[in-house]
Amino acid sequence: MQPVERERVRRLSGSLVVLGDLAALAIGVGVPRHFTTAHLVYALVAVVSLTASSAYRLRISLSALDEAPRFAIALSVPLLVVAPLSHNAGPVLWQAVVSLVALVLVRAVVYGAIRRARRNGLTERTLIAGTGHVGIELAHVLAAHAEYGLDVVGFVGAPFPNLPGPLLADVAHLDDIITEYGIRRVLVAFGPTRESELVGVLRTAVLRDVEVHVVPRFFEVGVAPRGPDVDDLWGIPVYRVRQAALRAGAWRFKRALDVTVASIMLAVSAPVMVVASVLVKLSGPGPILFRQRRIGQHGSEFEVLKFRTLPVDYTAGAAWNAWDVEYSNPIGRWLRRLSIDELPQLWNILRGDMSLVGPRPELGHFVEQFSQSVYGYTDRHRLPVGLTGWAQIHGLRGATSLRERARFDNQYIEHWSLWRDIVILIRTGGVFFREPHPSAPPEPVLRTAAVPEPDVEAVDQ
Repeated sequence: MQPVERERVRRLSGSLVVLGDLAALAIGVGVPRHFTTAHLVYALVAVVSLTASSAYRLRISLSALDEAPRFAIALSVPLLVVAPLSHNAGPVLWQAVVSLVALVLVRAVVYGAIRRARRNGLTERTLIAGTGHVGIELAHVLAAHAEYGLDVVGFVGAPFPNLPGPLLADVAHLDDIITEYGIRRVLVAFGPTRESELVGVLRTAVLRDVEVHVVPRFFEVGVAPRGPDVDDLWGIPVYRVRQAALRAGAWRFKRALDVTVASIMLAVSAPVMVVASVLVKLSGPGPILFRQRRIGQHGSEFEVLKFRTLPVDYTAGAAWNAWDVEYSNPIGRWLRRLSIDELPQLWNILRGDMSLVGPRPELGHFVEQFSQSVYGYTDRHRLPVGLTGWAQIHGLRGATSLRERARFDNQYIEHWSLWRDIVILIRTGGVFFREPHPSAPPEPVLRTAAVPEPDVEAVDQ
């Protein structure tokens, strides 16, 4: 089956699942003798609940009975909405029971059709990252069970004897292999390759239109996770890595939140910014606004805006942070302490250079140095940089641990949600009045001998 046709059939499979669920819910609506608005509302809310529970993300191992508990939970949620609308909840409860039974039966039929299509060539090109015994066993399982629909193209990792497929490259070239072979799924089975080498390349793979699954370590002794993100491949559990934030459906609302909140904050803070402009002008010679090139998403440069808080003759970028700089007047010190100097960055947010929430932007030469010395530092540029972030609300700003900051930034990226952004924004206000977190030393505090721009202000976090 050609790739274009395969993609068309793959989309058709998803459409069949949706149509089957709508048919099952229609059966539930037709059961009550006396149709009311509550029955229609239940069916509509049930569709939303099923979608929110990721019921339309097809698993590798398809089983309607295994998924029945998840369907039951999803179909129970609408009862909370409908109960206040109905004087007698009995008919609606009966509708929910009939809808659940119909949904499981219809799904069983649709899943049977999809498994049959997989056996007839509806497969996804799959790569196994890891060349140990588990990877080899996984390849044998997929070859023997075509109903999973995974066509193993080969392996990436260290050389290993008796591989049942070609060794395409080491893990460092995973991104190139994905592009060259049109890979749709990556199964991580570990093996001789060090885990630290896998983390970065797998983070890159998740950003692509590729599904990544990981075989949990020590799954043989029952420590494997459970839930809708775990598939059982003939006794081998594989955990589906969370979808990249940029590919999440809620991601489009992040930009809308940025524009809305930044516009409101610009309007509300306008008097403060006017006063700050006057104070900066009175504090000494030089421009009111300070402009500096910083590194944003995917390593791209942009010009960040701030109120000037240091004298124009300050040595450009001599130190990584400026928390210990002896200011010539108290104005700059208090503008920085209250983060008022950051308010012009609201314009950066409106322009799309930044987001309200994300890893803080850094100077290019420091990014280059930290990327070589701090584990996971490069990975923090997967999302747009932000005015505030997960690390900042935990006190990790200024002269604090870079390793901890990178860990917090990457944790935010991998567990991003719109609600977490809202929580960070709410908690940011209190952070302005707290000192940086003292629990860890600010390693590494790097210094440079010279920086090209003569008016560059020290980097602040």
